[in-house]
Amino acid sequence: MDRLSEQLAPGSTVLDIGCGAGIPVDKYLEGHSYKVIGLDISEKQIELARKNLPNQSFKVKDMSELAEGEFQVDAVVSFYAIFHTPREQHLELFKRVISFLPQSGFILVTMGSGEWEGTEDDFHGAKMFWSHFGADKNKELIEQAGFNILFDEIDESGGEKHLVILAKKKEYWVQ
Repeated sequence: MDRLSEQLAPGSTVLDIGCGAGIPVDKYLEGHSYKVIGLDISEKQIELARKNLPNQSFKVKDMSELAEGEFQVDAVVSFYAIFHTPREQHLELFKRVISFLPQSGFILVTMGSGEWEGTEDDFHGAKMFWSHFGADKNKELIEQAGFNILFDEIDESGGEKHLVILAKKKEYWVQ
Protein backbone atom coordinates (compact mmCIF):
# COMPACT_ATOMS: atom_id res chain seq x y z
CA MET A 1 0.00 0.00 0.00
CA ASP A 2 2.83 2.39 0.79
CA ARG A 3 4.26 1.95 -2.73
CA LEU A 4 0.90 2.95 -4.23
CA SER A 5 0.50 5.84 -1.80
CA GLU A 6 3.87 7.23 -2.95
CA GLN A 7 2.42 7.49 -6.48
CA LEU A 8 -0.90 9.19 -5.67
CA ALA A 9 -1.73 12.81 -4.89
CA PRO A 10 -3.83 13.58 -1.80
CA GLY A 11 -7.52 13.55 -2.70
CA SER A 12 -7.08 10.87 -5.37
CA THR A 13 -9.98 8.48 -5.86
CA VAL A 14 -9.30 4.76 -5.41
CA LEU A 15 -11.64 1.94 -6.41
CA ASP A 16 -11.39 -1.13 -4.17
CA ILE A 17 -12.74 -4.25 -5.90
CA GLY A 18 -13.67 -6.85 -3.30
CA CYS A 19 -13.47 -4.37 -0.42
CA GLY A 20 -15.09 -6.56 2.22
CA ALA A 21 -15.75 -4.58 5.40
CA GLY A 22 -13.31 -1.84 4.40
CA ILE A 23 -10.66 -2.72 6.96
CA PRO A 24 -7.69 -2.57 6.68
CA VAL A 25 -7.31 -1.41 3.04
CA ASP A 26 -9.96 1.31 2.80
CA LYS A 27 -9.20 2.56 6.30
CA TYR A 28 -5.57 2.97 5.21
CA LEU A 29 -6.67 4.83 2.06
CA GLU A 30 -8.97 7.14 4.02
CA GLY A 31 -6.16 7.82 6.49
CA HIS A 32 -4.01 9.00 3.58
CA SER A 33 -6.69 11.46 2.38
CA TYR A 34 -7.95 9.40 -0.56
CA LYS A 35 -11.55 9.07 -1.64
CA VAL A 36 -12.66 5.43 -1.67
CA ILE A 37 -15.23 3.66 -3.80
CA GLY A 38 -15.55 0.13 -2.45
CA LEU A 39 -17.27 -2.73 -4.25
CA ASP A 40 -18.12 -6.14 -2.87
CA ILE A 41 -20.52 -8.91 -3.83
CA SER A 42 -21.65 -9.32 -0.21
CA GLU A 43 -24.40 -7.05 1.10
CA LYS A 44 -23.33 -7.86 4.66
CA GLN A 45 -19.73 -6.78 3.98
CA ILE A 46 -20.92 -3.54 2.36
CA GLU A 47 -23.11 -2.79 5.39
CA LEU A 48 -20.05 -3.24 7.62
CA ALA A 49 -17.90 -1.09 5.34
CA ARG A 50 -20.46 1.72 5.45
CA LYS A 51 -20.50 1.49 9.23
CA ASN A 52 -16.69 1.35 9.48
CA LEU A 53 -16.05 4.21 7.02
CA PRO A 54 -19.21 6.37 6.79
CA ASN A 55 -17.49 9.12 4.78
CA GLN A 56 -16.63 6.80 1.89
CA SER A 57 -18.76 5.26 -0.87
CA PHE A 58 -19.59 1.53 -0.95
CA LYS A 59 -21.72 -0.46 -3.37
CA VAL A 60 -22.85 -4.07 -3.72
CA LYS A 61 -21.41 -5.18 -7.05
CA ASP A 62 -20.14 -8.40 -8.62
CA MET A 63 -16.77 -7.68 -10.24
CA SER A 64 -17.69 -9.91 -13.18
CA GLU A 65 -20.45 -7.40 -14.02
CA LEU A 66 -18.19 -4.33 -14.20
CA ALA A 67 -18.69 -2.41 -17.45
CA GLU A 68 -16.02 -0.66 -19.47
CA GLY A 69 -15.73 2.98 -18.36
CA GLU A 70 -18.14 2.46 -15.45
CA PHE A 71 -15.86 4.34 -13.04
CA GLN A 72 -13.34 7.17 -13.39
CA VAL A 73 -10.68 6.78 -10.69
CA ASP A 74 -6.97 7.40 -10.17
CA ALA A 75 -6.16 3.90 -8.95
CA VAL A 76 -7.72 0.47 -8.49
CA VAL A 77 -6.85 -1.93 -5.69
CA SER A 78 -8.02 -5.49 -5.23
CA PHE A 79 -6.76 -7.70 -2.43
CA TYR A 80 -7.56 -11.42 -2.23
CA ALA A 81 -10.59 -11.07 -4.52
CA ILE A 82 -9.83 -11.50 -8.23
CA PHE A 83 -8.88 -15.15 -7.83
CA HIS A 84 -12.46 -15.87 -6.74
CA THR A 85 -13.55 -15.40 -10.36
CA PRO A 86 -12.70 -17.91 -13.12
CA ARG A 87 -9.14 -17.32 -14.31
CA GLU A 88 -10.31 -17.33 -17.93
CA GLN A 89 -12.08 -14.03 -17.10
CA HIS A 90 -9.08 -12.27 -15.51
CA LEU A 91 -7.69 -10.67 -18.70
CA GLU A 92 -11.09 -9.24 -19.65
CA LEU A 93 -11.55 -7.95 -16.10
CA PHE A 94 -8.19 -6.14 -16.26
CA LYS A 95 -9.12 -4.68 -19.67
CA ARG A 96 -12.30 -3.23 -18.13
CA VAL A 97 -10.35 -1.96 -15.10
CA ILE A 98 -7.85 -0.11 -17.29
CA SER A 99 -10.77 1.80 -18.84
CA PHE A 100 -11.47 3.32 -15.41
CA LEU A 101 -8.02 4.93 -15.21
CA PRO A 102 -6.38 8.08 -16.61
CA GLN A 103 -3.01 7.82 -18.42
CA SER A 104 -1.25 8.02 -15.07
CA GLY A 105 -3.51 5.47 -13.35
CA PHE A 106 -2.37 2.59 -11.17
CA ILE A 107 -3.48 -0.87 -10.16
CA LEU A 108 -2.40 -2.74 -7.02
CA VAL A 109 -3.59 -6.34 -6.84
CA THR A 110 -2.94 -9.65 -5.17
CA MET A 111 -3.18 -12.76 -7.30
CA GLY A 112 -2.29 -16.40 -7.03
CA SER A 113 1.39 -17.31 -7.12
CA GLY A 114 0.82 -20.86 -8.35
CA GLU A 115 -1.65 -22.35 -10.79
CA TRP A 116 -4.72 -23.73 -9.04
CA GLU A 117 -8.47 -24.01 -9.35
CA GLY A 118 -10.87 -25.52 -6.86
CA THR A 119 -13.35 -25.03 -4.06
CA GLU A 120 -13.28 -25.27 -0.31
CA ASP A 121 -16.57 -26.34 1.25
CA ASP A 122 -16.04 -24.63 4.60
CA PHE A 123 -14.08 -21.41 4.25
CA HIS A 124 -15.15 -19.37 7.28
CA GLY A 125 -18.55 -21.04 7.10
CA ALA A 126 -19.14 -20.70 3.36
CA LYS A 127 -18.25 -22.53 0.17
CA MET A 128 -15.45 -20.64 -1.62
CA PHE A 129 -14.10 -20.90 -5.18
CA TRP A 130 -10.51 -20.13 -6.24
CA SER A 131 -9.12 -19.89 -9.76
CA HIS A 132 -5.70 -18.55 -10.68
CA PHE A 133 -2.74 -18.97 -12.94
CA GLY A 134 0.87 -19.02 -11.77
CA ALA A 135 2.84 -15.83 -11.10
CA ASP A 136 4.41 -15.53 -14.57
CA LYS A 137 1.09 -15.92 -16.38
CA ASN A 138 -0.59 -13.45 -14.01
CA LYS A 139 2.10 -10.84 -14.73
CA GLU A 140 1.66 -11.51 -18.44
CA LEU A 141 -2.10 -10.86 -18.14
CA ILE A 142 -1.48 -7.51 -16.41
CA GLU A 143 0.86 -6.48 -19.23
CA GLN A 144 -1.50 -7.73 -21.96
CA ALA A 145 -4.27 -5.60 -20.45
CA GLY A 146 -2.13 -2.47 -20.95
CA PHE A 147 -0.12 -2.01 -17.76
CA ASN A 148 3.60 -1.67 -17.07
CA ILE A 149 4.57 -3.54 -13.91
CA LEU A 150 6.41 -1.27 -11.48
CA PHE A 151 6.79 -3.78 -8.67
CA ASP A 152 5.95 -7.41 -7.99
CA GLU A 153 6.76 -9.81 -5.19
CA ILE A 154 5.54 -13.02 -3.63
CA ASP A 155 4.02 -12.20 -0.24
CA GLU A 156 4.22 -15.14 2.16
CA SER A 157 2.43 -13.57 5.13
CA GLY A 158 -0.38 -15.53 6.74
CA GLY A 159 1.09 -18.88 5.73
CA GLU A 160 0.04 -18.51 2.07
CA LYS A 161 1.83 -17.24 -1.02
CA HIS A 162 0.26 -14.45 -3.07
CA LEU A 163 1.63 -12.43 -5.95
CA VAL A 164 1.45 -8.68 -5.28
CA ILE A 165 1.62 -6.42 -8.34
CA LEU A 166 1.78 -2.63 -8.59
CA ALA A 167 1.40 -1.49 -12.19
CA LYS A 168 0.83 1.72 -14.11
CA LYS A 169 -1.31 2.20 -17.20
CA LYS A 170 0.93 2.31 -20.27
CA GLU A 171 1.31 5.75 -21.81
CA TYR A 172 -0.83 6.29 -24.88
CA TRP A 173 -2.66 3.02 -24.27
CA VAL A 174 -5.64 2.71 -26.60
CA GLN A 175 -7.98 -0.24 -26.29
